[in-house]
Amino acid sequence: MIADSIVAAAGRAEPRPASAVSHGVGLAGLAGVIVWIAIARAYGMDGPYAALVNLLACGIPMIVWSVFVDKVHRRSSTGIDWAAARPWRDTIDVSLVKLAGLWATWAGIALIYATCRFYWEGNFAFAMWCLGTAAPALFLLSIPYVLWLDRYLVEPRDGAWALGAWLTNTARPEPDVIYGHLRAWGVKAFFLAFMLAIVPPGFAEFIQTPTFGILADPVRLANWLITFMFVIDVAFATVGYILTMRPLDAHIRSANPYAAGWAAALICYPPFILMDAGGPLDYHPGTADWTYWLQGYPVLLALVGALLVLLTGIYAWATVAFGLRFSNLTHRGILTHGPYAWSRHPAYLTKNLFWWVSTIPLLSTGSLADSARATLILAAVSGVYYWRARTEERHLSADPAYQEYSAWMGRNAPVPRFFRWIGGR
Repeated sequence: MIADSIVAAAGRAEPRPASAVSHGVGLAGLAGVIVWIAIARAYGMDGPYAALVNLLACGIPMIVWSVFVDKVHRRSSTGIDWAAARPWRDTIDVSLVKLAGLWATWAGIALIYATCRFYWEGNFAFAMWCLGTAAPALFLLSIPYVLWLDRYLVEPRDGAWALGAWLTNTARPEPDVIYGHLRAWGVKAFFLAFMLAIVPPGFAEFIQTPTFGILADPVRLANWLITFMFVIDVAFATVGYILTMRPLDAHIRSANPYAAGWAAALICYPPFILMDAGGPLDYHPGTADWTYWLQGYPVLLALVGALLVLLTGIYAWATVAFGLRFSNLTHRGILTHGPYAWSRHPAYLTKNLFWWVSTIPLLSTGSLADSARATLILAAVSGVYYWRARTEERHLSADPAYQEYSAWMGRNAPVPRFFRWIGGR
C-alpha cells in the first residue's frame, strides 16, 4: 500500500518545464576543466597562458556535446534553417551592411577601452592584451562567418544589420532594434573584459597552493576548495561571454532593457562596485572572518568550512548549469534544471549566505556600533542582490517560457515554498 501511494504521488507530480540547456553540456565542460587542472598542477603550469588553456578545456567539450549530442544547431530558436540555403548573391547586400554595423560596434568598444585608463591598470591590462591580440583574427573571420551564416538565417536583418543600415543610410530600421543590439554588445564588452581580468589570478592561486597536510587543516582545505569552485565558475562564465553564437543556440535573445537592471548589476562590479574596500557598501570594517571567531574550536571550524564549501559549490554549479550561455543582464534561454529547479536565483542566494556565514557581522572586533553598522550594510548588500533578482525576473518575464517556469517554481520548488511559508502565505 505504501509503495502504491508513492508511485501514485510520483505520477501526479507536475513535470518541470524543459530546460534550454542539458545537464550533459555543463558536465562535459566540467570534465575538461578538471582534466586540465590536474595536468597543470602535475606540471606546475600556473601562468596566464595555462589559465587561457583552461578556457579551451572548458569550452571545446561543451561545443562538442552541444552540437553532436544535443544538436542545438538544429533548434528553431537559433533562427537558422539549414535546409533553406540561399545563394550568396541574394544575401551579400544584407551581409555587407551587417558587417558595417558589426565593425562599427567593435570600433566603439575599442574606443571606450582605449579611452578609459581603468582598462589598462592591474589585471585588466591582461584582458586588453587578450582582446587586442584576438582583434585582427576576429575582424578577418567575421567576413566569411557573416557571409556564410546569412545564407541560412530565417531573418538575417538583425541588430547589427539595423545599425549598419542606419550608418550607411540604406534603410530606416526600427530604433529599438539598434538599441537592443548595442545593449547586448555593451553587456559582452563590459563583462568579458572583467572575466578575462580575473581568469589568471584565481587559476594561479589554485595551482600554486601546496596540499601537503591539507586534510588535517580544515581552514586550508576549505579555502583551497573554495578557490577551486571559483576557478570553475570563472572559466564557465568567461566561455559563456565569448560563445554568444547562433549556431550554438547560445546567442543573446535580448539584453535587459531596464535602467534599474543595469544599475543593480553594475554596482556589483568594478569600476562601479560599491562593496569594495572603502566603498559605501563595504561591510568589513570592524569585522573579522569565521576563522578568527572559531579559532581553537576545530570541530566548528570544520563544520563551518564544510558549509562554506557547500555554498560555493552550489554557486559554481549554478554557473556550470548555464553551459555555454552564462552572462549577466541577458536572456539566452530559460534554465530549469540543476539548482534552478530549487531556486530561481541560486547563485545570488548562496553568495549572500556565504558572506553572512563567513563574516558573521553581528560579532565585532570594535564596538557595538561597528557590529550594528556591519550588519546593516551587509543587509543592504543582500538587498542589492534582491533588487538584481527582481529586475532580471522583470526582463525574463516577457518570455512565456519564463512565465511557465516561474509559475512552476512557485508551486513546486523548495526555496520559493520555504519563503512563502516564512511569510505565512
